[in-house]
Amino acid sequence: MSYQANAVNVPIIDNYINGEWKPAADGSTFASINPANFREVVGHVPDSSPAELEEAVAAADEARTAWRKRSGAQRGDLLYRAAALMEERADDIGRTMTREMGKTFPEAKGETLRGAAILRYYAGEGMRKVGDVITSTDAEALMFTTRAPLGVVGVISPWNFPVAIPVWKIAPALVYGNTVVWKPATETSVTASKVMQCFHDAGFPAGVANMIIGSGRTIGQGIASHPGIHGITFTGSNAVGKQVGQAALARGAKYQLEMGGKNPIIVAEDADLDLAVEAAVSGGIRSTGQKCTATSRVIVEREVMEEFKAKLLEKVKTLKVGDGLEPSTWLGPCANKSQWETVQSYIRRGVEEGARLLYGGMKPKDPALADGYFVIPAVFDEVTSKMAVAQEEIFGPVLTLIAADSMKEAIELANDTEFGLSASIYTRDIGNVLSFIHEMDAGLVRVNAETAGVELQAPFGGMKQSSSHSREQGQAAIEFFTSIKTVFIKS
Repeated sequence: MSYQANAVNVPIIDNYINGEWKPAADGSTFASINPANFREVVGHVPDSSPAELEEAVAAADEARTAWRKRSGAQRGDLLYRAAALMEERADDIGRTMTREMGKTFPEAKGETLRGAAILRYYAGEGMRKVGDVITSTDAEALMFTTRAPLGVVGVISPWNFPVAIPVWKIAPALVYGNTVVWKPATETSVTASKVMQCFHDAGFPAGVANMIIGSGRTIGQGIASHPGIHGITFTGSNAVGKQVGQAALARGAKYQLEMGGKNPIIVAEDADLDLAVEAAVSGGIRSTGQKCTATSRVIVEREVMEEFKAKLLEKVKTLKVGDGLEPSTWLGPCANKSQWETVQSYIRRGVEEGARLLYGGMKPKDPALADGYFVIPAVFDEVTSKMAVAQEEIFGPVLTLIAADSMKEAIELANDTEFGLSASIYTRDIGNVLSFIHEMDAGLVRVNAETAGVELQAPFGGMKQSSSHSREQGQAAIEFFTSIKTVFIKS
């Protein structure tokens, strides 16, 4: 396995460099804590230094020439093997994920299986075309395009989807001929080690995939500024993403940033309100609201606001908060103390700004949950678009209700934010649908479906401050992980 256990059976996780598991040179570690019970340590993970990062980059650089010479089909075969291993280990990886960041076990296992599906999808991409023949003005010449890998790719991934997000970055990077240095979030690095073990056991050559665990300040920023890393793909907060982008830009490296969202759902007066309520609850509260595509703003036409509000509150009050390993739990804790404190601060701020807290927002009274970062889902109404709870990403189970007097105003309110990741509408009116599709400033728009989620074969990314305007997933991934090379041949 990728780790050893200490005297009390708490795993000690190592970095993965050049095909080997190695501890931080000075032995420094972080404790990964179970957010459902902060007295439980899930594992100890390395607090790595720049020296370990240098070793990983050197290994990736050494491996990249031989790796890019393999055919796409050969690289894809290894991804198929990793997918099979991830699928076999889905229960174990899922339970570890639940213990590390709190989402319910069914969600965690489902995410792991999605990771396996992503690996299979990109394994198949190894057999697709990588260029086109172009007619030359010279009748005796052949001209065509092909694709060249970037080289060494740095992957910086967050804690909220510790399997799916890194896999949808690592898999295309590898299949298109790059080598990888991956920095997972420290909060979910035990889970990350199990993902990397799948790559190791699948037989990837030494140095092709590397994992360095450590602080964002040291390892994350080190990846962004390292001259031996040719491309950086990042998912996380806007503040950190901009730092990563600036560091990459300063040295001319290619970068891809997926950042925050303040995603709206519009509920038209003709909507099926029961379905709209299900979408608002699932999209906004499932996974404890810790999705970049989570519903945060619920914009409702005034004629149906009271009926929608009553149905929403009735549904929210049935949701069971608890440990994600308990089968009856609907939503688990916030992923860590910092995130719980952030959610609490926004709830207080919403009240201070004049929004009305209709329900929730506090810790559960159940003494069995006292040692976890739990919060009862919060619902605000009388929210205006200029309030912080309507403008800033909370990343927690908080829904804000905003009334609109018309569909035109609803779309204007939906666009009234610096973010533009995802948005949805519930309506039966084709005119509303077309207006929403054409006028909504978001990279993902969904009709009669929740804001959260995108199919793995479809491009994913945001507009405005949600993204650096590139796209992840699907066939769009090749645009970031490769460069077009034009070839002209004359006899």
